[in-house]
Amino acid sequence: MHLYEMPFRRCDGHGCGGFGDSRGARKHNGVDLACRPGTPVNSPVSGRVTKLGYPYGDDLSFRYVEISTNGYRYRVFYVEPTVAEGDEVSRDSFIGQSQSLNGRYSDITEHVHFEVMNPAGEIVDPTPIIFAQQR
Repeated sequence: MHLYEMPFRRCDGHGCGGFGDSRGARKHNGVDLACRPGTPVNSPVSGRVTKLGYPYGDDLSFRYVEISTNGYRYRVFYVEPTVAEGDEVSRDSFIGQSQSLNGRYSDITEHVHFEVMNPAGEIVDPTPIIFAQQR
């Protein structure tokens, strides 16, 4: 599924899914897009898979896929990858399936998390990217 086809995660007992929303002492670094576990997830951009990472050091069952192009890094969290580091992917190509978060956060709205880092390594709001792809 294309990220731009997924609805934004609304607020639940664990917070809200918008960029900059409060996470206690910190701010949310991306946007959360609601989807059922097992939903096919497509790449938001064309580029190279530069990392298959783990968002939580204490739980290696959760994964993310990082795709880089033109100095930007695009990360989609809570995805069981079907790609490997070094793979070239095109926009909209299948990169994995969404994972269930309910084992870690009971009653959270199931979602994938999307974040973007610019060439200076700063987190930027990915919302305009999602809206631009809707056209």
